[in-house]
Amino acid sequence: MRAFEETDPEQVDIWVQVDGFWQTWYGQVLSNLIAIAVVVAVALLVRWLLHIVIRRTVNQIVTGVKRKQEVTDTQALNAASPLAAVRVVQRTRTLGSVLTNIVNVTIAVIVVLLVVMILAPDILGSFTLLSAAIGAGLGFGAQNIVKDALNGMFMVVEDQFGVGDIVDLGHASGIVEEVRIRVTSIRDVNGTLWFVRNGEINRVGNMSQGWARVIIDLAVPYTADVDEVEAAMLGTADEMARSGKWRSRVLEKPEIWGLESVSSEAMIIRIVMKVRTSSKDDVARELRVRLKRTLDEMGLTLPSLTSVVLSGFDGVTRVKGAKPPKTEPSPVMERQAPSKRLLRAMRAAKTVTGTGSVPTVTDPSPEDTP
Repeated sequence: MRAFEETDPEQVDIWVQVDGFWQTWYGQVLSNLIAIAVVVAVALLVRWLLHIVIRRTVNQIVTGVKRKQEVTDTQALNAASPLAAVRVVQRTRTLGSVLTNIVNVTIAVIVVLLVVMILAPDILGSFTLLSAAIGAGLGFGAQNIVKDALNGMFMVVEDQFGVGDIVDLGHASGIVEEVRIRVTSIRDVNGTLWFVRNGEINRVGNMSQGWARVIIDLAVPYTADVDEVEAAMLGTADEMARSGKWRSRVLEKPEIWGLESVSSEAMIIRIVMKVRTSSKDDVARELRVRLKRTLDEMGLTLPSLTSVVLSGFDGVTRVKGAKPPKTEPSPVMERQAPSKRLLRAMRAAKTVTGTGSVPTVTDPSPEDTP
């Protein structure tokens, strides 16, 4: 027997033809397209898997915190759970959002580099050319992107704010809806969605971390007994803080900070209450209603301190329909001296009746001069 069989000549010709096809220009183009399609498909698959891992990890942490606090709703968690537990949930969601953006950017950069290597392998082989391209990119504006990304990462790591926080960034204020690598999305009280670049954020005022303080300045008549009014206000606030609905939202006993100002119209008494950040507005509204009822029971009428202040007219002339129509100024009637003809008639009337007075001529008109 022979050690190996001879190769079929027809089979050899087929492989030669296939190899020759791939050596042609259209064969190389087709080969590059197939390689690029494989790279993109693998990148999308990896991105999908990483997103699933991040989403499940975030959901497991949030669900674990809710189960530990025996709540099923995020709103209930914010209202009744310890502040540390609430912060864990907000921080976890923020990190999940940032990690998702990091995965997207990283995979996109890798795909671009692989596609460039497929189309022109010699480009990435030159380190000098690559360094020049990176330097040119940084010089023409990429430094802003790097600044935004670094600032965003530091804000997340330092826990300056997170998803769901109520913040004031100077440029915009509202609820943080999403934190990305380059921008942060904030929804204000009017429903407007603001996109703020992380590199432009110089200060952060977070109204959702820790606790908040409800401050109410109550105006009472000048003739009211200050001690009696303060005792009634404090009693009303204490009763509210001990009630079942508000007990979990109030963190400390209410305090009377005393008389803030005195005028001929009214006295201003300040009462404060330390509450959860998520319940500040609700507690403030309820406390105002109860204080109003207390003053009504005492027979005190709130003084009217309302003043009308017109503001916001800086750009009113630019608004269509807001500019008033132009009108001609009203003519001013100047008082002129009586003419000589009128003076003669008045003298004649005086001679006949014997009454009246004759005005003095100060500036006769030229047309009346004989």
